[in-house]
Amino acid sequence: MAERRSLAEGLKATPKVDTVVAREFIHEGKAGGTTPAVVKPETTTPPVPVINRVSLSTRIRDDYAKALKRASLERQLKGVEPNTLQDILEQAIEPWLRSNGYIP
Repeated sequence: MAERRSLAEGLKATPKVDTVVAREFIHEGKAGGTTPAVVKPETTTPPVPVINRVSLSTRIRDDYAKALKRASLERQLKGVEPNTLQDILEQAIEPWLRSNGYIP
């Protein structure tokens, strides 16, 4: 078995790599062998507002919890949004808060 050595010693012993060979290996022999230029999108999308979330603990009826979990899982399988418990609950609570004047 080889004698153990420190990481620093191992890095010092690493042979130099030919950059041309490395580029050909990385780019699989494709023409140019250079890093492609970054393409900027033509249209800019507006920044997404940051939403801070806080933990909320509450108890709900058992049948509601089961129905909510089932809805979440079925929607995830179908790829329908909202599909997380958090998003479904936020979407359900928002109209009540608006209609009662708690949010604008």
